[in-house]
Amino acid sequence: MTQDYPPKSASLRAPLATEIFELIPELANDMSMRPDRTDSVAAFGQRLLQGDTPEEAITFTSQMFKRRVSLWWGHECLRHMDDCLTAQDREMMALVADWVATPDDLHLSATADAAEAASARSPGVWLAMATGWTGGSLAPPEGDPVAPPRFLTGRGVNAAVLSVLARGPHRARRTTLETFVQMANDLI
Repeated sequence: MTQDYPPKSASLRAPLATEIFELIPELANDMSMRPDRTDSVAAFGQRLLQGDTPEEAITFTSQMFKRRVSLWWGHECLRHMDDCLTAQDREMMALVADWVATPDDLHLSATADAAEAASARSPGVWLAMATGWTGGSLAPPEGDPVAPPRFLTGRGVNAAVLSVLARGPHRARRTTLETFVQMANDLI
């Protein structure tokens, strides 16, 4: 018996790429390629890598995972390019890793506050900002709470991963993109 529906994964928002677009409609504004009706997330990621804009594989991957997994994947992508990171990036990554290990309000606040106070929007800072967008409120403390939209964490992870990719050597970009997508596939 053949399986015509990809197996469920605890790390994914949904197993089919079209379902990710339905759950995160803002994704359609962030990339041009669209999935076929039967594309699993992994199959669509591979098609994106072969497309005209292979970086769209990063954009899609940033949104296909549940937030905590997306952040960990982004963390590992940055760690893979450690030579391209600053001390500030590494400090932010440590805060993100702490939140992934213990996703509570204390760690969320510490990470969001550090990102907000950072002097530059570097890969590690984008990842920390993405962590801050997993919960809490976007409004000032004196205002009514405003929950972050569900797509915002993925956009921050996307910014983190694409910005570290841009810091690396151009000749290695294709191989690095493929490595990042394979790292994501390993988390499915």
